Amino acid sequence: MVEFDGSDDANTELLAKLKHLDVRVESADKSEGGLLKTGCWKSLKWKATLNHIGLLVSLSIYCGVGGLIFRQLERPAEVERLQELKTIVKTQREKFINVIVNNTDVNNLDELLKFELAKYEAAVQEAAEGGLLIEADKDFPEPYERWSILQAVFFSSTVLTTIGYGNIVPVTIGGRAFCICFALIGIPFTLTVIADWGRLFATAVSVLGRHMPKTPKVTNFIGKTWFYALSAVLFLCVYLAIGAGLLLLWEDDWTFFDGFYFCFITMTTIGFGDLVPKKPNYMLLCTLYILIGLALTSTIIELVRRQYATSWAKLQELSGPMAETLRRLGETAGTGLDYAALQKVLTVSMPKWNMSRKDPNNADIAALEAITNAILKEVKEAQNNKPKVLQIVIYESSV
Repeated sequence: MVEFDGSDDANTELLAKLKHLDVRVESADKSEGGLLKTGCWKSLKWKATLNHIGLLVSLSIYCGVGGLIFRQLERPAEVERLQELKTIVKTQREKFINVIVNNTDVNNLDELLKFELAKYEAAVQEAAEGGLLIEADKDFPEPYERWSILQAVFFSSTVLTTIGYGNIVPVTIGGRAFCICFALIGIPFTLTVIADWGRLFATAVSVLGRHMPKTPKVTNFIGKTWFYALSAVLFLCVYLAIGAGLLLLWEDDWTFFDGFYFCFITMTTIGFGDLVPKKPNYMLLCTLYILIGLALTSTIIELVRRQYATSWAKLQELSGPMAETLRRLGETAGTGLDYAALQKVLTVSMPKWNMSRKDPNNADIAALEAITNAILKEVKEAQNNKPKVLQIVIYESSV
């Protein structure tokens, strides 16, 4: 390597130019690297967004195709069944009218009327349960098409989400066989989509939690994690209330509590089926609302479950030293000290643990052990000297 003499002006000028060139090259490399990282980050964000949307769109297409197949399999059987019910009702109605008009036997009229009326009432009840309106002047019409396109899509969504209201069910062999295959493939797919959107909502909740303004009074009182869990439950209630308000606008005979009850039973996949929307015009919107709500509900339930698990872990960590302290006190005191009485007298509490610190040499634990050893020593000395009443109270900050 050639060494330059710093005293030489030409060499000094050359070194300065080389250093300037190195700085420019380094800055250019950094800028290119930053642009590359920014471009990769944007492409990853777009890819992740498209993955989330693609899963939801794929599930919607799968649900729609399933609904169309259900309609093709079940609608002809439904039309045939309604026509048969309509024929039975008309026949029984005509028989009942003929008995009243054309009967000449006055002695047996009452018994005959009761018999024909019972058959007509049974036919009317069966027709009403089958979905016909009991309006003879309108030829017993069908109030709404059970296996319409929108109703069939809504039914397929209840199959995929395992809600199962039970208001409409497949009755043909082909429809039931297709329902089995459709559910076997679709339920795992639906759970995958719900879990994916649940993670997305959980990420959004965590981001919002980091950017939320601090509320020290509330968080100090109930804890930061519990504050976020309760906020998530409150947001779920707001989401259910929005759905109840929409149902109140669409369903004429529903109250707000009926809509809220239906949304809760649906989002928790209980699905009693005692309340089911009947207006087919908004079934697709209701299906989308249910899918998003299930993802939201699963996220909130998971947040609450994690908080329960964290609280239980804290209780276990607190109960361990406490139980060990009482056990050691009972063993050291010997037979002259009643363990049950001591447990009633003592008010044993622990310092508030810092869950983030896993160091076994924690100052709180060391202080607790020192206090416990001192207490044990005093109890032992008291047992050796003379019996006397001893009360020990250890105070703590609230947990």
